[in-house]
Amino acid sequence: MTSATTATTATTASAASATSATSAASAASATTAPLRVAVIIGSDRHGRFGPVIADWLLSRVRTREDLTVDVVDVAEAELPTVFSPHPEPAVRDRLVRVAAQLDAADAFIVVTPEYNHSFPAALKNLIDRHRAEWQAKPVAFVSYGGISGGLRAVEQLRQVFAELHAVTVRDTVSFHGAQAHFDDEGNHLDPAGPDAAAKVLLDQLTWWALALRDAKAVRPYGR
Repeated sequence: MTSATTATTATTASAASATSATSAASAASATTAPLRVAVIIGSDRHGRFGPVIADWLLSRVRTREDLTVDVVDVAEAELPTVFSPHPEPAVRDRLVRVAAQLDAADAFIVVTPEYNHSFPAALKNLIDRHRAEWQAKPVAFVSYGGISGGLRAVEQLRQVFAELHAVTVRDTVSFHGAQAHFDDEGNHLDPAGPDAAAKVLLDQLTWWALALRDAKAVRPYGR
């Protein structure tokens, strides 16, 4: 082997080693960064109770140093119900903003009521407008309503998110007769049970989010 060939081989090996080190450093950085959780408020009805539930949830999420949180409110997003290939600029800006929020998230928590044994149309509209943003990410549910506590809405949502290649978390937080359990300031009147349920939900969501994020760092989903 000539000295020139030896030098070329050494340079190639050095470049490969540097690339490997860079990839390893990027992967390590990704696995140690706090998880980004998007809390989705799924009702846009006038007089809705969803923001009370969402604020209660957010106060629990924000105590966790391993999580950062973003809020996607379907009422504020004002997504159109017509799927147009050429939306107006203002509409396009809203679509782009929401898509970016969902894409950046490592995990989701959907806050949903139950309407007629199902979940709100505005929430379905948000879900159906996106696909890759949900894939290979975990989704947890916090539901509220009357006697069922929104659980029938959650069961339908599990089927929808399975079709989108998302992983739904087993345990939920549900509020039966929700309005009777909160005071005028949005504080739960008997918080021990809901707080314990929220911890289990967040622990499970974090486990899945870390596992899926680590896996995707090694091999992109679907390839």
